[in-house]
Amino acid sequence: MQLQLPEPCADALIASRSLQTLIANDIRRNSGWISFSRFMELALYSPGLGYYSGGAAKLGKEGDFTTAPEITPLFGKTLAQLAADLMGKTAPQIIEFGAGSGKLAFDILTELAAMGVTVHRYSIVEVSGELRARQQNRLRGFPQVTWLDQFPPAFSGVVIGNEVLDAMPVSLVVKTAQGWRERGIGLAPKKFVYRDRACEPSLIAQIPDAEALPEGYLTEVHPISIGFMKSLAGMLCGGYESTGHGGAAIMLDYGFPAREYYLSQRSQGTLMCHYRHHAHPDPFYLPGLQDITAHVDFTAMACAAIDGGLELLGYTSQAAFLLDAGLGDILLRTSPDDKLRYLPQANAVQKLTSPAEMGELFKVLVVGKKVQLPEKFDRNDRSHRL
Repeated sequence: MQLQLPEPCADALIASRSLQTLIANDIRRNSGWISFSRFMELALYSPGLGYYSGGAAKLGKEGDFTTAPEITPLFGKTLAQLAADLMGKTAPQIIEFGAGSGKLAFDILTELAAMGVTVHRYSIVEVSGELRARQQNRLRGFPQVTWLDQFPPAFSGVVIGNEVLDAMPVSLVVKTAQGWRERGIGLAPKKFVYRDRACEPSLIAQIPDAEALPEGYLTEVHPISIGFMKSLAGMLCGGYESTGHGGAAIMLDYGFPAREYYLSQRSQGTLMCHYRHHAHPDPFYLPGLQDITAHVDFTAMACAAIDGGLELLGYTSQAAFLLDAGLGDILLRTSPDDKLRYLPQANAVQKLTSPAEMGELFKVLVVGKKVQLPEKFDRNDRSHRL
């Protein structure tokens, strides 16, 4: 199928071709086959060429997709309400993973300042040099913001990850007449092609009732994001052991619990690419110039956190989470009579909470160490579905 997508500029095309050569050479060095996870890692994170580490704009109208913080500052202001409560029970520190343009950090810190809540340190873990530069420019008025290249060994306070897990490389597996196989990438003349090989049993362990799924079933599994959640657990447990203060992590993303993720009718997985606000399924299209994502298996994420020593504090839809956190009250700071200001904000709230928009597809997982969510979050908790 020929994709009808906007043409890139000449410089972007040259960069993509350089990345394609880099990936092809990696395949040759590995006897003609790399895992899809490795391909996705190179396409997204190769220094200077990958989608997240190159220079292309990614967010907003000029980019490839729009995230909740880019839609409205009310998203960050609402998260600030919960962050203030959790920091009061743990420590006055925040770590944000993958902070995008810095908009979410700006909105959270602005709201906390207005509330009179002190944040001693707001750390951002960011792999993209281009995004880090944008963040540093936007957040120059907040001297407590620092940038990190990796997990600190110990941390107490609040961790935020908005649309972070979906950008982590995934492995592809397919059920064949010979059993489960791992789908990787090989080379044909002038193009990448899928090639399957024997599958490590550990890759299939994430899939409930894997043997009951039909032949031809293709899906993603998530060993890298599982590893991320275990590292997150180690960091928060380390913080508690070294300081006696707990911590909590709020992970917002699109996805499902395992038993909804691996339905027999979802037979071709959830992998999706985003290029200039066009969504399509071809990961080989212009590597380095498009985002490649997969939905999150929230059951696997919760289990990894629990296995690492954390407690499951909550799991629910984005709509329920934001409304329980006070989104409606923040919206009503603007009078409905002031239609010029109120209506755009109300429309943004609709986008964040409507089941037809982001409200139901996006979920929120909260895990932590020696801390609890406020009781008001209990009424919409869906932890039993994980």
